[in-house]
Amino acid sequence: MTSLPKLLVIGGSAGSLEVLLQLLPVLDTNWPLSMIIVIHRKSDSDSLLTELLATRTKLPVKEAEEKDVLMPGVIYITPSDYHLLIEPDYSLTLDDSEKVNYSRPSIDVTFTSAAEVFGDRLYCILLSGANTDGADGLATARELGAFTAVQDPEEAEVSFMPRHALNSTIVDRVLTIQEMITFVKSLK
Repeated sequence: MTSLPKLLVIGGSAGSLEVLLQLLPVLDTNWPLSMIIVIHRKSDSDSLLTELLATRTKLPVKEAEEKDVLMPGVIYITPSDYHLLIEPDYSLTLDDSEKVNYSRPSIDVTFTSAAEVFGDRLYCILLSGANTDGADGLATARELGAFTAVQDPEEAEVSFMPRHALNSTIVDRVLTIQEMITFVKSLK
């Protein structure tokens, strides 16, 4: 029997790139989950971000496109100026509706959409950042059975985002970068 797919969604803003540059190199080519990365950034930096992250991992890294179907062991980068939604058939939808928490892509939108499809097969991690995006999505994801975590605010370059999440909702874990690396490597 084939097991149902699992998904890791990592969201962040200011200060989160450095965490990703430490995390991605430790993933082996047989890492079995799909990964979506939602990072707030300027629209002209899309290809640069994808190219940079691709140099730091053995896994394929691609900018998410409309109707891509999530594949195990692939890292999808949410394009700037689009919310990323996951459909029940595991395909991706890009949405240019209004900003949420002053952000598009919105971490809340992707965490919530992923939780509605994956439930307890979803892992959500919120990293460093300077606004409130992500907290509501973590709360919804946890209600729907997902594992939720935030970067330790004491270690975050910009602590506002993870600290806001901790102050506004319950999360399963607070992770240092080293704990995050160990945790993500252990996912099966």
